[in-house]
Amino acid sequence: MQGKIKVLFVGGVIFLLLVIGNIGLFISNRTLQDQVGERAQYIQQSLQLEKIYQPLVRALADLAANHHDAQINALLNAQGISFTVSPPPQPASTK
Repeated sequence: MQGKIKVLFVGGVIFLLLVIGNIGLFISNRTLQDQVGERAQYIQQSLQLEKIYQPLVRALADLAANHHDAQINALLNAQGISFTVSPPPQPASTK
């Protein structure tokens, strides 16, 4: 009888440890899911704003190039945006 009680007690302790481990894993998993959800939301919002950012950056680059504005050029460079100015096309010479 004493042996059965020890076996049941050890089994109960193991079961309790497994339940506590399961709770810990559940909480950890839920935290990671929340982080992934926040990142997905950020990406989705960034994609929506990209429609605004591209023309804005293009307009700033055109303005900096046309007016040789060093401040706008520095602002774009600080954000990792670089551009080059193409020379105007040469008119075709006729002989």
